Amino acid sequence: MVKTLPEPHRYAVCAPEDIPIKRFYDGVYEEVFIFFHPFMKQKHTEQETVRTTWNKNNLSDQFEVRTWKEFLHLSKITTVHQLDIGLRTRILALTKEKMDEETALAIDETCQQYNLITPGEGRLPEILINPLLKSVQQLGYFWIWCGDEFGTERKLEAVSDLISKSKLSDDYSNFFTHYNELLITTHWDSHFSMLCGTKEALEAVRLSCQLEGFYCNHKTDIYWSVTTC
Repeated sequence: MVKTLPEPHRYAVCAPEDIPIKRFYDGVYEEVFIFFHPFMKQKHTEQETVRTTWNKNNLSDQFEVRTWKEFLHLSKITTVHQLDIGLRTRILALTKEKMDEETALAIDETCQQYNLITPGEGRLPEILINPLLKSVQQLGYFWIWCGDEFGTERKLEAVSDLISKSKLSDDYSNFFTHYNELLITTHWDSHFSMLCGTKEALEAVRLSCQLEGFYCNHKTDIYWSVTTC
């Protein structure tokens, strides 16, 4: 007998690649805000850096974020669409005909010139975790479910406990409030994450955390940089 997983709860997982994001969350979340994983730059020279083990609770002491907008200016890459395609090209996440090797090279050269670290893909950036969790607290949510990528396992955690931990479980890919008012999720092959909820709640989080990105329209999908450029 073949065992087939049931469809995951839409309030607890990332939208799949083959459907517009807002259509997937229709009836569950009002709005979706895509926020870019930032570039990072070390604050001190190697001689000045205090030798310590980096974790999510001290990253902001050692590194500062650089936005995609700032990187566009430094690299002369023209749009966030082109930058996203270049980042995807670097990790071989696109078919050959959709890759942009020239932009991928420009990303590497710019990072080398300005001592920048490229955004990671597939996971919520550690430098953003605590600001996001604190903004969730400010909205009045003190417990949050932490789920795996496929919606098969979840654990209810106190938000304050997650903030104090130096590292979160690698199984935590999706974070959603107890009554499904808010979801923070990351696509496994992308350099951005998503906030899902009401416009009012998303604006509060966006402003509190100074997130860079854009709101999805009815056509936006996971591969928005490829499908709309």
